[in-house]
Amino acid sequence: MDNINTPSPSPDMERNRLPTLFEVLSRRTLPPVDLFSFYIYMRDQQRSVDYLDFWLDVAQHMSLCRHYVRELRRSVMIGTPDGDKSGSKRSSQILETLGEMNHPAAGPSILMSEKERNQDAQMSAYLREESANGFNNGFNNGHSPSNSLGSQNRQTTSNDRPRPSFMSSPMDPTSDSNSPAHTVARADIKASAEKILYTFLLPGAEREIILPHAITHDITLSIEERNRDDPEVFDAAKDYVFQAMERDAFPGFLRMKALGNLVPPSLLLRLIIGLLSMFAAFWVAFIFIFLDYSRHTRLWLILPFSIGVYVLCSHQYALDPLLALVGFSEYTFMSFSKIKEPYVRKLLNKRALMVLGVTILIDASLVVLFVFVPGKRL
Repeated sequence: MDNINTPSPSPDMERNRLPTLFEVLSRRTLPPVDLFSFYIYMRDQQRSVDYLDFWLDVAQHMSLCRHYVRELRRSVMIGTPDGDKSGSKRSSQILETLGEMNHPAAGPSILMSEKERNQDAQMSAYLREESANGFNNGFNNGHSPSNSLGSQNRQTTSNDRPRPSFMSSPMDPTSDSNSPAHTVARADIKASAEKILYTFLLPGAEREIILPHAITHDITLSIEERNRDDPEVFDAAKDYVFQAMERDAFPGFLRMKALGNLVPPSLLLRLIIGLLSMFAAFWVAFIFIFLDYSRHTRLWLILPFSIGVYVLCSHQYALDPLLALVGFSEYTFMSFSKIKEPYVRKLLNKRALMVLGVTILIDASLVVLFVFVPGKRL
Protein backbone atom coordinates (compact mmCIF):
# COMPACT_ATOMS: atom_id res chain seq x y z
CA MET A 1 0.00 0.00 0.00
CA ASP A 2 1.14 3.59 -0.50
CA ASN A 3 2.69 4.83 2.65
CA ILE A 4 1.21 7.90 4.29
CA ASN A 5 4.00 10.25 5.15
CA THR A 6 4.53 12.06 8.35
CA PRO A 7 6.72 15.15 8.19
CA SER A 8 10.25 14.00 8.84
CA PRO A 9 12.83 15.99 10.70
CA SER A 10 15.37 17.63 8.43
CA PRO A 11 18.36 15.38 7.73
CA ASP A 12 21.23 15.96 10.14
CA MET A 13 23.79 17.54 7.83
CA GLU A 14 26.32 17.77 10.67
CA ARG A 15 26.18 14.05 11.51
CA ASN A 16 29.80 12.91 11.69
CA ARG A 17 28.99 9.20 11.68
CA LEU A 18 27.05 6.60 9.77
CA PRO A 19 23.27 6.74 10.24
CA THR A 20 21.29 4.29 12.34
CA LEU A 21 18.48 2.13 10.97
CA PHE A 22 15.91 4.22 12.80
CA GLU A 23 17.23 7.39 11.13
CA VAL A 24 16.95 5.71 7.73
CA LEU A 25 13.41 4.45 8.37
CA SER A 26 12.28 7.85 9.66
CA ARG A 27 13.67 9.57 6.54
CA ARG A 28 16.36 11.58 8.30
CA THR A 29 19.11 10.58 5.85
CA LEU A 30 20.09 11.41 2.28
CA PRO A 31 21.21 9.23 -0.68
CA PRO A 32 22.86 6.79 -0.89
CA VAL A 33 21.81 5.77 2.65
CA ASP A 34 18.19 6.92 2.43
CA LEU A 35 15.01 4.87 2.73
CA PHE A 36 14.65 4.52 -1.04
CA SER A 37 18.14 2.95 -1.30
CA PHE A 38 17.44 0.68 1.67
CA TYR A 39 14.20 -0.48 0.02
CA ILE A 40 16.11 -1.31 -3.20
CA TYR A 41 18.75 -3.16 -1.17
CA MET A 42 16.14 -5.19 0.73
CA ARG A 43 14.40 -6.04 -2.55
CA ASP A 44 17.39 -6.86 -4.75
CA GLN A 45 20.13 -8.05 -2.38
CA GLN A 46 18.46 -9.31 0.80
CA ARG A 47 15.34 -10.61 -0.98
CA SER A 48 13.35 -9.78 2.14
CA VAL A 49 11.54 -6.59 1.22
CA ASP A 50 8.34 -7.99 2.76
CA TYR A 51 9.78 -7.28 6.22
CA LEU A 52 10.41 -3.65 5.31
CA ASP A 53 6.95 -3.35 3.75
CA PHE A 54 5.46 -4.75 6.95
CA TRP A 55 7.33 -2.12 8.96
CA LEU A 56 6.13 0.66 6.64
CA ASP A 57 2.53 -0.56 6.76
CA VAL A 58 2.60 -0.68 10.56
CA ALA A 59 4.07 2.84 10.56
CA GLN A 60 1.24 3.92 8.27
CA HIS A 61 -1.29 2.30 10.59
CA MET A 62 0.18 4.30 13.47
CA SER A 63 -0.13 7.46 11.37
CA LEU A 64 -3.78 6.71 10.62
CA CYS A 65 -4.52 6.21 14.31
CA ARG A 66 -2.76 9.42 15.33
CA HIS A 67 -4.52 11.41 12.64
CA TYR A 68 -7.90 9.98 13.59
CA VAL A 69 -7.40 10.77 17.28
CA ARG A 70 -6.09 14.26 16.46
CA GLU A 71 -9.26 14.94 14.46
CA LEU A 72 -11.43 13.81 17.38
CA ARG A 73 -9.39 15.85 19.83
CA ARG A 74 -9.74 19.00 17.73
CA SER A 75 -13.49 18.47 17.40
CA VAL A 76 -13.74 18.03 21.17
CA MET A 77 -11.59 21.07 21.88
CA ILE A 78 -13.60 23.38 19.61
CA GLY A 79 -16.92 21.87 20.70
CA THR A 80 -18.23 20.83 17.28
CA PRO A 81 -21.01 18.23 16.96
CA ASP A 82 -18.39 15.75 15.77
CA GLY A 83 -17.11 15.80 19.28
CA ASP A 84 -19.96 13.46 20.16
CA LYS A 85 -17.89 10.71 18.55
CA SER A 86 -15.78 10.70 21.65
CA GLY A 87 -18.73 9.00 23.30
CA SER A 88 -18.32 10.01 26.93
CA LYS A 89 -16.95 12.68 29.22
CA ARG A 90 -14.19 10.30 30.25
CA SER A 91 -13.19 9.76 26.62
CA SER A 92 -13.19 13.51 26.05
CA GLN A 93 -10.87 13.96 29.00
CA ILE A 94 -8.53 11.31 27.59
CA LEU A 95 -8.46 13.12 24.24
CA GLU A 96 -7.72 16.44 25.90
CA THR A 97 -4.78 15.03 27.86
CA LEU A 98 -3.20 13.34 24.84
CA GLY A 99 -1.65 16.48 23.42
CA GLU A 100 -0.92 16.95 19.74
CA MET A 101 1.22 13.78 19.34
CA ASN A 102 3.61 15.50 16.98
CA HIS A 103 6.45 12.95 17.21
CA PRO A 104 6.85 12.16 13.52
CA ALA A 105 8.23 8.63 13.28
CA ALA A 106 6.70 5.35 14.39
CA GLY A 107 9.86 3.80 15.74
CA PRO A 108 10.50 0.75 17.89
CA SER A 109 9.34 1.13 21.46
CA ILE A 110 12.89 0.87 22.81
CA LEU A 111 13.87 4.08 20.96
CA MET A 112 10.86 6.15 21.96
CA SER A 113 10.93 8.73 24.71
CA GLU A 114 8.84 8.27 27.84
CA LYS A 115 6.45 10.99 26.69
CA GLU A 116 5.98 9.36 23.29
CA ARG A 117 5.37 5.95 24.85
CA ASN A 118 2.80 7.42 27.23
CA GLN A 119 0.97 9.25 24.44
CA ASP A 120 0.86 6.17 22.21
CA ALA A 121 -0.28 4.00 25.13
CA GLN A 122 -3.09 6.46 25.95
CA MET A 123 -4.09 6.60 22.28
CA SER A 124 -4.23 2.80 22.09
CA ALA A 125 -6.24 2.65 25.31
CA TYR A 126 -8.70 5.19 23.91
CA LEU A 127 -9.11 3.23 20.66
CA ARG A 128 -9.62 -0.01 22.60
CA GLU A 129 -12.29 1.62 24.76
CA GLU A 130 -14.00 3.11 21.73
CA SER A 131 -14.01 -0.28 20.01
CA ALA A 132 -15.27 -2.09 23.11
CA ASN A 133 -18.14 0.41 23.51
CA GLY A 134 -19.13 -0.04 19.87
CA PHE A 135 -18.94 3.66 18.96
CA ASN A 136 -19.46 4.86 15.40
CA ASN A 137 -22.07 3.02 13.44
CA GLY A 138 -20.58 1.17 10.53
CA PHE A 139 -17.35 0.59 12.41
CA ASN A 140 -17.37 -3.13 11.68
CA ASN A 141 -18.69 -3.04 8.16
CA GLY A 142 -15.21 -2.83 6.70
CA HIS A 143 -16.20 -0.02 4.34
CA SER A 144 -14.08 3.11 4.00
CA PRO A 145 -15.45 6.34 2.55
CA SER A 146 -14.11 7.00 -0.92
CA ASN A 147 -12.43 10.19 0.21
CA SER A 148 -10.76 8.74 3.28
CA LEU A 149 -7.09 7.87 3.60
CA GLY A 150 -7.64 4.17 3.97
CA SER A 151 -9.45 3.90 0.65
CA GLN A 152 -6.29 4.94 -1.17
CA ASN A 153 -4.35 1.83 -0.16
CA ARG A 154 -3.35 -0.73 -2.76
CA GLN A 155 -1.67 -4.10 -2.78
CA THR A 156 2.02 -4.32 -3.52
CA THR A 157 4.24 -7.24 -4.28
CA SER A 158 7.96 -7.63 -3.86
CA ASN A 159 8.51 -6.98 -7.56
CA ASP A 160 6.59 -3.70 -7.66
CA ARG A 161 8.34 -0.39 -7.94
CA PRO A 162 9.26 1.16 -4.58
CA ARG A 163 6.57 3.16 -2.83
CA PRO A 164 6.07 6.62 -4.34
CA SER A 165 6.37 8.08 -0.86
CA PHE A 166 10.14 7.61 -1.07
CA MET A 167 10.35 10.27 -3.73
CA SER A 168 7.60 12.67 -2.69
CA SER A 169 5.09 13.47 0.00
CA PRO A 170 1.76 13.84 -1.77
CA MET A 171 -0.29 13.81 1.42
CA ASP A 172 0.40 14.93 4.93
CA PRO A 173 -1.94 13.33 7.49
CA THR A 174 -0.88 15.78 10.15
CA SER A 175 -2.27 18.69 8.20
CA ASP A 176 -4.69 20.94 9.98
CA SER A 177 -6.89 20.91 6.92
CA ASN A 178 -10.51 19.99 7.52
CA SER A 179 -11.12 19.11 3.86
CA PRO A 180 -12.65 15.71 3.04
CA ALA A 181 -9.36 14.63 1.44
CA HIS A 182 -7.83 14.50 4.93
CA THR A 183 -10.63 12.57 6.65
CA VAL A 184 -9.80 9.34 8.47
CA ALA A 185 -12.81 7.16 9.23
CA ARG A 186 -12.88 4.66 12.10
CA ALA A 187 -13.40 1.92 9.49
CA ASP A 188 -10.09 2.88 7.89
CA ILE A 189 -8.22 1.95 11.05
CA LYS A 190 -10.00 -1.39 11.28
CA ALA A 191 -9.35 -2.10 7.60
CA SER A 192 -5.70 -1.14 7.96
CA ALA A 193 -5.15 -3.53 10.88
CA GLU A 194 -6.91 -6.38 9.08
CA LYS A 195 -4.95 -5.80 5.90
CA ILE A 196 -1.66 -6.05 7.76
CA LEU A 197 -2.84 -9.28 9.37
CA TYR A 198 -4.08 -10.87 6.14
CA THR A 199 -1.15 -9.70 4.00
CA PHE A 200 1.83 -10.47 6.24
CA LEU A 201 0.97 -12.53 9.30
CA LEU A 202 -1.55 -15.30 8.69
CA PRO A 203 -0.12 -18.69 7.58
CA GLY A 204 -0.14 -18.83 3.80
CA ALA A 205 -0.64 -15.06 3.47
CA GLU A 206 0.27 -13.41 0.18
CA ARG A 207 3.51 -11.98 1.59
CA GLU A 208 3.89 -13.94 4.79
CA ILE A 209 6.83 -13.00 6.99
CA ILE A 210 8.31 -15.39 9.52
CA LEU A 211 7.74 -14.29 13.11
CA PRO A 212 7.62 -16.25 16.39
CA HIS A 213 4.33 -18.14 16.63
CA ALA A 214 3.46 -16.46 19.94
CA ILE A 215 3.57 -13.02 18.31
CA THR A 216 1.44 -13.89 15.28
CA HIS A 217 -1.02 -15.84 17.43
CA ASP A 218 -1.48 -12.93 19.81
CA ILE A 219 -2.02 -10.45 16.94
CA THR A 220 -4.51 -12.76 15.23
CA LEU A 221 -6.41 -13.27 18.47
CA SER A 222 -6.46 -9.54 19.22
CA ILE A 223 -7.77 -8.50 15.79
CA GLU A 224 -10.16 -11.34 14.98
CA GLU A 225 -11.58 -12.20 18.39
CA ARG A 226 -10.98 -9.19 20.63
CA ASN A 227 -11.86 -6.76 17.82
CA ARG A 228 -8.79 -4.64 18.47
CA ASP A 229 -7.12 -2.40 15.92
CA ASP A 230 -5.04 -0.08 18.11
CA PRO A 231 -1.31 0.28 17.31
CA GLU A 232 -0.20 -1.64 20.41
CA VAL A 233 -1.44 -4.81 18.72
CA PHE A 234 1.61 -4.72 16.46
CA ASP A 235 4.24 -3.53 18.95
CA ALA A 236 5.88 -6.92 19.53
CA ALA A 237 5.99 -7.73 15.79
CA LYS A 238 7.26 -4.25 14.94
CA ASP A 239 10.10 -4.47 17.47
CA TYR A 240 11.00 -7.99 16.32
CA VAL A 241 11.17 -6.94 12.64
CA PHE A 242 13.19 -3.83 13.47
CA GLN A 243 15.75 -5.85 15.42
CA ALA A 244 15.94 -8.46 12.65
CA MET A 245 16.60 -5.80 9.98
CA GLU A 246 19.08 -4.03 12.24
CA ARG A 247 20.98 -7.27 12.87
CA ASP A 248 20.78 -9.08 9.53
CA ALA A 249 20.32 -6.50 6.78
CA PHE A 250 21.44 -3.06 7.85
CA PRO A 251 25.18 -3.80 8.34
CA GLY A 252 25.37 -5.14 4.78
CA PHE A 253 23.49 -2.11 3.51
CA LEU A 254 25.99 0.25 5.15
CA ARG A 255 28.94 -1.74 3.78
CA MET A 256 27.50 -1.55 0.27
CA LYS A 257 26.39 2.09 0.31
CA ALA A 258 28.74 3.83 2.76
CA LEU A 259 31.95 1.93 1.91
CA GLY A 260 31.23 1.22 -1.75
CA ASN A 261 29.17 2.47 -4.66
CA LEU A 262 28.57 -0.58 -6.87
CA VAL A 263 25.86 -3.27 -6.94
CA PRO A 264 26.52 -7.03 -7.39
CA PRO A 265 25.69 -7.25 -11.14
CA SER A 266 28.12 -4.41 -11.79
CA LEU A 267 30.77 -6.12 -9.67
CA LEU A 268 30.39 -9.34 -11.66
CA LEU A 269 30.71 -7.46 -14.95
CA ARG A 270 33.87 -5.75 -13.71
CA LEU A 271 35.35 -9.07 -12.64
CA ILE A 272 34.80 -10.52 -16.11
CA ILE A 273 36.19 -7.43 -17.87
CA GLY A 274 39.16 -7.33 -15.49
CA LEU A 275 40.13 -10.96 -15.99
CA LEU A 276 39.85 -10.66 -19.78
CA SER A 277 41.91 -7.46 -19.78
CA MET A 278 44.63 -8.97 -17.60
CA PHE A 279 44.76 -12.10 -19.77
CA ALA A 280 45.14 -9.95 -22.89
CA ALA A 281 47.76 -7.76 -21.19
CA PHE A 282 49.93 -10.71 -20.11
CA TRP A 283 49.54 -12.41 -23.48
CA VAL A 284 50.66 -9.30 -25.42
CA ALA A 285 53.43 -8.60 -22.88
CA PHE A 286 55.03 -12.03 -23.38
CA ILE A 287 54.68 -11.67 -27.16
CA PHE A 288 56.54 -8.34 -26.98
CA ILE A 289 59.28 -9.91 -24.84
CA PHE A 290 59.82 -13.05 -26.91
CA LEU A 291 59.71 -11.17 -30.21
CA ASP A 292 62.14 -8.61 -28.76
CA TYR A 293 60.01 -5.50 -29.35
CA SER A 294 61.47 -2.16 -28.33
CA ARG A 295 60.70 -0.68 -24.92
CA HIS A 296 58.94 2.19 -26.66
CA THR A 297 56.48 -0.25 -28.22
CA ARG A 298 56.02 -2.09 -24.95
CA LEU A 299 54.75 1.09 -23.31
CA TRP A 300 51.41 0.38 -24.99
CA LEU A 301 50.96 -2.32 -22.36
CA ILE A 302 49.86 0.45 -20.02
CA LEU A 303 46.40 0.42 -21.65
CA PRO A 304 45.28 -3.21 -21.01
CA PHE A 305 47.07 -3.32 -17.64
CA SER A 306 45.44 -0.07 -16.49
CA ILE A 307 41.96 -1.23 -17.50
CA GLY A 308 42.43 -4.66 -15.95
CA VAL A 309 43.89 -3.44 -12.66
CA TYR A 310 41.33 -0.63 -12.32
CA VAL A 311 38.23 -2.79 -12.77
CA LEU A 312 39.66 -5.62 -10.63
CA CYS A 313 40.41 -3.18 -7.80
CA SER A 314 36.90 -1.75 -8.22
CA HIS A 315 35.54 -5.28 -7.89
CA GLN A 316 37.70 -6.07 -4.86
CA TYR A 317 36.67 -2.95 -2.94
CA ALA A 318 33.11 -2.71 -4.41
CA LEU A 319 34.01 0.87 -5.24
CA ASP A 320 34.56 2.71 -8.50
CA PRO A 321 36.97 5.46 -7.36
CA LEU A 322 36.39 7.86 -10.25
CA LEU A 323 32.63 7.51 -9.90
CA ALA A 324 32.92 8.19 -6.17
CA LEU A 325 35.12 11.26 -6.66
CA VAL A 326 32.55 12.85 -8.99
CA GLY A 327 29.89 12.09 -6.36
CA PHE A 328 27.76 9.24 -7.72
CA SER A 329 26.63 5.88 -6.38
CA GLU A 330 24.95 2.99 -8.21
CA TYR A 331 21.59 1.93 -6.76
CA THR A 332 20.55 -0.51 -9.51
CA PHE A 333 22.60 -1.85 -12.43
CA MET A 334 23.79 1.13 -14.51
CA SER A 335 21.48 3.53 -12.64
CA PHE A 336 23.17 6.17 -10.51
CA SER A 337 22.20 8.70 -7.87
CA LYS A 338 24.03 11.68 -6.45
CA ILE A 339 25.78 11.15 -3.11
CA LYS A 340 24.18 13.74 -0.81
CA GLU A 341 24.91 12.42 2.69
CA PRO A 342 27.95 14.54 3.72
CA TYR A 343 29.68 11.97 5.94
CA VAL A 344 29.25 9.19 3.37
CA ARG A 345 30.58 11.47 0.63
CA LYS A 346 33.66 12.20 2.73
CA LEU A 347 34.15 8.53 3.56
CA LEU A 348 33.83 7.42 -0.06
CA ASN A 349 36.25 10.10 -1.22
CA LYS A 350 38.89 8.82 1.20
CA ARG A 351 38.37 5.24 0.10
CA ALA A 352 38.39 6.28 -3.57
CA LEU A 353 41.77 7.93 -3.17
CA MET A 354 43.09 4.82 -1.44
CA VAL A 355 41.77 2.53 -4.21
CA LEU A 356 43.26 4.83 -6.85
CA GLY A 357 46.60 4.69 -5.06
CA VAL A 358 46.55 0.89 -4.99
CA THR A 359 45.53 0.79 -8.66
CA ILE A 360 48.33 3.12 -9.74
CA LEU A 361 50.93 1.22 -7.69
CA ILE A 362 50.01 -2.20 -9.11
CA ASP A 363 49.63 -0.86 -12.64
CA ALA A 364 52.98 0.93 -12.54
CA SER A 365 54.73 -2.18 -11.16
CA LEU A 366 53.41 -4.41 -13.94
CA VAL A 367 54.20 -1.92 -16.70
CA VAL A 368 57.73 -1.34 -15.42
CA LEU A 369 58.32 -5.08 -15.10
CA PHE A 370 57.25 -5.93 -18.65
CA VAL A 371 58.78 -2.83 -20.29
CA PHE A 372 62.25 -3.09 -18.81
CA VAL A 373 62.70 -6.87 -18.71
CA PRO A 374 65.28 -7.81 -21.36
CA GLY A 375 63.74 -9.11 -24.60
CA LYS A 376 64.84 -12.37 -26.24
CA ARG A 377 63.67 -13.29 -29.72
CA LEU A 378 62.77 -16.96 -29.97
